Amino acid sequence: MGATTKSRKLRITFESDINADFEAESESEQSGKKGQSGKRKGQWLEFMAIATIPLVLVLGNSMLVPILPDMQQEMSISRFQSSLVITLFSFAAGVFIPVIGYLSDKFTRKAIIIPSLIIYGAAGILAGFGAVWKSYTILIIARAIQGMAAAGTAPVAMALVGDLYNGATESKALGLTEASNGTGKVVSPILGSLLALIVWYAAFFAFPVFCALSLVAVIWLIKEPEKKKEAPMLKAYLKSIMDILKQKGRWLITSFFAGSLGLFILFGVLFYLSNILEKAPYNIDGVKKGFVLAIPLLGMVVTSYTTGAVIKKNGVLIRWLMLIGLILMVVALASTIFFFQKLYLFIGLLTISSIGTGLLLPCLNTLITGAVEKEQRGMITSLYNCLRFLGVAVGPPLFGWMMEKSDRIVFISVSALSLVTLGLVFFLIKPDRQVN
Repeated sequence: MGATTKSRKLRITFESDINADFEAESESEQSGKKGQSGKRKGQWLEFMAIATIPLVLVLGNSMLVPILPDMQQEMSISRFQSSLVITLFSFAAGVFIPVIGYLSDKFTRKAIIIPSLIIYGAAGILAGFGAVWKSYTILIIARAIQGMAAAGTAPVAMALVGDLYNGATESKALGLTEASNGTGKVVSPILGSLLALIVWYAAFFAFPVFCALSLVAVIWLIKEPEKKKEAPMLKAYLKSIMDILKQKGRWLITSFFAGSLGLFILFGVLFYLSNILEKAPYNIDGVKKGFVLAIPLLGMVVTSYTTGAVIKKNGVLIRWLMLIGLILMVVALASTIFFFQKLYLFIGLLTISSIGTGLLLPCLNTLITGAVEKEQRGMITSLYNCLRFLGVAVGPPLFGWMMEKSDRIVFISVSALSLVTLGLVFFLIKPDRQVN
């Protein structure tokens, strides 16, 4: 009897973690139906404005993947040096994200996002001139600056979604932002390949244009709620974060790791594909290569949006979709060990793995964003995104190193990591009660 009572208490605690505001949101939706239809109609504009932020972020990395081989040739640099153009960006973002998370909690989300977009675009121009002058040093410095600015974009946007919406609407918005992230990954290889037809470094100069569009959308379309409380002093703030990690660290840290792994595999696979497609026997280059790179990512985009729309903070469904997603990743990646030389089958398996990622990430986003109060949300979502960025940073160089050893080692390693993550999620993340 005591065990049953304890189990019920644990489930109720987890329910309160991820759905404290669900009833308030239901009341808000009812009032919207009665007399606030204007606000409801404008909500999709807010959704679109928020979605531009992760889209710009992804373009900053993924759009460069197709031109890495050209960069190696034009700038006379090694494969490892070209991978650092991706890695240093992501590493700098990962390091600065916790600081930015605190600042976004102390001030406002838009006060961080707006200057971040401006710096991000300006650093893109500097990176472009570094490429024109064939100065690897200037290029790398500019990419590091872009990474620092990137810390104030998508991670803060995730916290902003948690501030603006509750319950099912929040899950839908988070699913849309993850789909926007994935859309950027789909479009960017094609866009990068098309821009390279002008000149190989044209993608760098395209960044400011995308940043300007997102900046206008954020300024004019997003009305941020007023802060109800003053941010605590740093010492008290850090103590509150440590208390959260002590109480919920087991499942939060597991969620952080799972999200990081998903992007580590995704960007590593993109780097792998970009390098092998141009070589015999495939000889696929230019825009055609961009379309091939986009195929697995399209599966992720559609799945991410659909997942965000249907989960509605349903704890049982979230758990099942995370497990199914990881199972798909394990099976598909393990199968590529035997079929990586058969291109059509190989791309199909990678698409299945990306679908698994599309099931996993929106569920993790919903759990993590709803785990804490608004006052600490910026830091918790920033820690999560910090590990996601580090996963992206490690992917290309580690995949490049494994490729030099053996293609099979690449997929044996990532399928084993996915299997370990499946076990961790199965045992440590258990929102086993429907939250509605």
